[in-house]
Formats: sequence, C-alpha cells, structure tokens
Amino acid sequence: MRVPTAREANDLNPWKYSGLWVVSSLIYDPLVSYGPGGKIVPALAESWTVSNDGLDYTFNLRKGVTFSDGTPFNADAALWNLKHWIGQSDHSWLSVSANFEAMRKIDDDKIGIKLKAPASAALIELSTINPMRFLSPASADADGNYVKPVGTGRWVVVSSNANGTEFARNDKYWGEKPAHDRLSIPVIPEGRSRVAAMRAGEIDMMGGSFAAKISPQEAETLKTVPGVTVVTDMGTDTIVLGFNPTRAITKDPAVREAISLCLDRVAIAKVVMAGYADPTANLFPPSVPYAGRREPVPNRDVEAAKQKLEAAGWTGDAPRQKDGVPLALELVISEDAVPGSRALSEVIQSQLNEAGFGVTIRQVDHVTRHDDIPNMKYDMSLFITNGAPYDPHGSITIFFLSTFTSGTDGKMFVDAEHLDPLLLKALSANEGEREAAYQAVLDWLRDNHAICPIYHAKRIWAHTERVAKFVFPTTEYEMPDKGVVLA
Repeated sequence: MRVPTAREANDLNPWKYSGLWVVSSLIYDPLVSYGPGGKIVPALAESWTVSNDGLDYTFNLRKGVTFSDGTPFNADAALWNLKHWIGQSDHSWLSVSANFEAMRKIDDDKIGIKLKAPASAALIELSTINPMRFLSPASADADGNYVKPVGTGRWVVVSSNANGTEFARNDKYWGEKPAHDRLSIPVIPEGRSRVAAMRAGEIDMMGGSFAAKISPQEAETLKTVPGVTVVTDMGTDTIVLGFNPTRAITKDPAVREAISLCLDRVAIAKVVMAGYADPTANLFPPSVPYAGRREPVPNRDVEAAKQKLEAAGWTGDAPRQKDGVPLALELVISEDAVPGSRALSEVIQSQLNEAGFGVTIRQVDHVTRHDDIPNMKYDMSLFITNGAPYDPHGSITIFFLSTFTSGTDGKMFVDAEHLDPLLLKALSANEGEREAAYQAVLDWLRDNHAICPIYHAKRIWAHTERVAKFVFPTTEYEMPDKGVVLA
C-alpha cells in the first residue's frame, strides 16, 4: 500500500513532538483507543476502572503482547514509558500529566495511575499519540534514551529518511494484522505532484489533514481522473473567526454580533470550499463528544448588522466611527496555519465592508503567526479547533482559558471573570455532569457573540481502483490502514 505525506516523518521518538504523528500511529499503540464518536475502547489495556472521585485509574494490561523486537509488554515496560513524560512540565498541556500524583505496579499485568485532581479528559488523552505511546525498552540506550522506533503496533519500520518511510507488517502484532505485507509512505510535498502521482498510479490513496491534505480544488480535479474515487466524511474541526479581547473595538459585543451577521456562511462553504464544508454556528461539529445542541446557521443580514452598529454608536460611512475612532480592523492570516485562509479572508473583508467596517488583511508566515497571535498582535484572526480526539477539552483549554498558555496558538477569546469558571467546571466535571457543563460554556460563547464559527471542513481522501475497501481512520492524526483492503 502506498500513501504519501507532505513532509518527512522526522524524529519518531514517541515521547517528543517533532515526528509526524500519522506515521508514529502505525508503530506505537496506546493504552486505550479513541473509537467512533469518542467512545474509548480497549488497546494495550483490555479493561480499566476509575474510582468514584475520578482520581484513581487501574489498567488491566493485555496479556501476551510483545514489542516487534520480541520484548514483552508488561507493567514494567508500561511504567518505564510513562515515566518519560507523565507529570513533567513539558507535558503540562495534558490534564493527565498536569494533575499526575503517582503511578504503581499492581502486578505484572496491572498498573495504577493516581491523580491529585480530577481530569475528565484523562482517558481521551491516553488514547492520543505523542507522548503517550509505548516504546520497547530494548530500543533505548543504557540511560533510557530513545535510539530507534520499535513499538507494539501493526507495522515495523524498515527505513525512514527525507524521501519517506518504508514499513513491513508486524507479524507479532497482538490484534488483527494488516491484509497487505508492505506499506510505503513517500514524501511528496506539493499537492499538484501528489495529484500527478495518483493519476500515474504511483500511489494508492492520499488525503488527511496531517498526512497530505487534499484541497477542495484538488478534490474536484481528482474526480475527473479515471479510476480515482474521492471519498468524504464529516469533519471533526471548525474554522473560526476569533477576536482579540484586549482591543477596544473587539471588546464591544455589538461589533462582534454585527460581524457575525455580515458573514454568509452558506456561500463561503459553497464557493470558497467548493461544497467540501458544512456551514455552522457551532464551535464543534457533531462528530466531537459533548459538541452541544446544534444551533441554526444564521442567515446573512447586513441591514441588521448596520442597525446593531448604529445603536452602539458606530455611525457614518465606511469606515464608521465612534468618538472619533474608526471601525477599522486588521485580520491576520497565515496560509501555513490555516490553508485557504487568503481566499476566505478576502470574502470576509468584502462582506464586512458592506456594513461599514474597514478591514485590512495582513498575511504572515507560520512562525510570525505563532508569535503575533499569543502576543495579541491582531484584531481578528482565523483559527482551527483541534478536532478529534483533542476536543472539546483541548480547544476550550487552549483557545479560551485565560490561565493556560500554549506558547503558540493564542486565544480566540478570553474572559477570566465570567468564562473561566465555566471552563474549569467543564474540565473537571464527572461523566454525568459533563454534557451540561460543556453546554454552559457553549451557551456563554454564543450569548456573548465571543466567536464566529464559520464552517466544519469535510474530511477528504482519494484512492485508486487498487483499493477495494477504504475505511476512514477515527481521527485525522492517523493513517487509514485498519480495514483497508487492496484488490
């Protein structure tokens, strides 16, 4: 099976973040897996229990599992791996790490993890990729440092370099083995080159947000290629227009509401995304757990936007003014961070101009955006929620909790006095209270016009006739190798 990525796999150390996660997911297994709809299902742990207070987790490890080098996976190997990241400051963005207190070996096939405070997302976090997955202790040096990529997963690395990664099937795999015995992941950075490779039959499938993303325009081109099938699925993330809550203009809720009223979300999804998106007023799509009740997509209403601005004291011709201050906003975008943001920003600029806004667009590279947005050097910017399996807990922490600093992502909106208490309640809620607690957060964001969700981009993959059966991976952070059958 041949599936390209847009960049090389790089460092496949499971405890670091520099490697390409869609490749790491083929090598290393988690304790638990993220199933459809966010259901947590067994993986290296075949069962688990959580204490009533949400502090003690006990994992019954799957018996008879070995790493691909023959090293046993047991309680000692599991704890050896966990010690490389859990409870360390570099991994405090994970609630299971930030709240970690202790771990213990109960017997050869059972471990316990104790937290000092409840972490409602603990199991979901343990299902994710780096740094939670498990490396063979025999593939480390005498000091316990990573040397080579050896896991319990379905595939064994044969070679990995700037040109791509080659795999052989792991015949020691504990679960259902792949139907094919080789997997090739060539690096093809340019979208046009990937389309050409598929047209020439040099690759079998392509797609995925973090493997080799297919743009809507590329999808339309691929639909015309004989023998190629384009498949789509509901997306798990959201494109959101976020506001700098420290700027005087965007502090005004009437301004934020007027901006939302100006946006034609249906037209944006149809034209900018060529129909490969679902317009929305929701922060999360229904494919994400605790995504909240579905809000109706607002109709564009420029006259209502003008009335809101007039009532708030923003008068005159474009740009309107209030107390001598022009209604002028800078929209900071980055094609690297949000692909397609140039075209989207120009539509937003045009639609806001009709209501009397003055909007300028500043396009920056990935590095500049990761400096400007956290340092509040913007009026508005485009954001993408984290998607499954990191939502809803990931995005509400990173993008809204005032006391949390990711260092690179910045904030869609913050309100320490009113929003933070709701966020903290949701993040610590037990299972029975969680749905209502998340809904309270989403209601506050809606009622205060704190953000402008625009659309949920569809997941897009394409494959040739050589693929007899295609199955979408559970998340965009994984390769679609499970369940895929070659003709």
